[in-house]
Amino acid sequence: MKKYIGLLGAIAALAVCISAASAYAQDAGATQRMLVTVEARHGKTVPDVSRADVMVHEGKDRDQVTDWVPAQGDHAGLELFILLDDGSSFNLGSQLESIRKFIGTQPASTKIGIAYMQNGIAKIEQAPTSDHALAAKALRLPLGIAGVDASPYFGISDLAKKWPASPDRHEIVLVSDGVDRYYGAGDLQDPYLDAAIHDAERANIVVYAIYEPGAGHFGHSHWQSYWGQMYLSRLGEETGGEAYYIGMSGAPVSFDPFLEETAQHLEHQYWLTFQAKVPKRSGWERVKVSTEVSNAELVAAHEMYVEKP
Repeated sequence: MKKYIGLLGAIAALAVCISAASAYAQDAGATQRMLVTVEARHGKTVPDVSRADVMVHEGKDRDQVTDWVPAQGDHAGLELFILLDDGSSFNLGSQLESIRKFIGTQPASTKIGIAYMQNGIAKIEQAPTSDHALAAKALRLPLGIAGVDASPYFGISDLAKKWPASPDRHEIVLVSDGVDRYYGAGDLQDPYLDAAIHDAERANIVVYAIYEPGAGHFGHSHWQSYWGQMYLSRLGEETGGEAYYIGMSGAPVSFDPFLEETAQHLEHQYWLTFQAKVPKRSGWERVKVSTEVSNAELVAAHEMYVEKP
């Protein structure tokens, strides 16, 4: 009789464990993968950050970090698109040599693609290739026609949607004035900018944006260039990248410092995997990736799309 009671107790305890494990699995939510860049708060030496040093929060809730893999060695693969605005002024021609130099300094593990934004799409001149000289040859002067791209954010969304998925990092160096001629300026809630950010975030695409004045009147309009640079800044920030601008409507003297800094960021990236909490419904969740490592800062997308199980 005692053996029978003991067996029942063991079965009951096992059932509790299975139930708890099942509840934990449900609470753990979906596995999320995100590209993160480690930067130095001060100086040029980027600190080492281990998995134990990484924290992920959804609001007040802390998610479990399950993996933290440096984008090096077998994980160094990168598909990098140089995305140029065909509505840029011809001044962009003076920066093409800087872009060619940047392409030439990329490691063999990086595939370079070239595309131009026009008529609401990203027109691909060269698909991502390991032949960096071939990619550099695809660079050309912009059409220099004001408004030829309607909205640069159409081009970002188009490229994000037609870019084939792969295990490699997907990143964009965008050159544009950021002005949304289709929607207009003066509204931080530009729906096409919002859509571009979400399309990039869903595809794990990081955007580095460089301001370059557009052709025509908007190219020297302080009002338009101000909002264009604001939009580019938000695009870069929220996708986990960066935006480079000079705070006025003039053209940068050289892209070199911007491209050099972008190259440094590409060298200090990690694939972060974590368990998101179960959402009440499928949708966008704000996420914050951080660390307490001295002098280190983690830069990642601000949102993730989580599917309800």
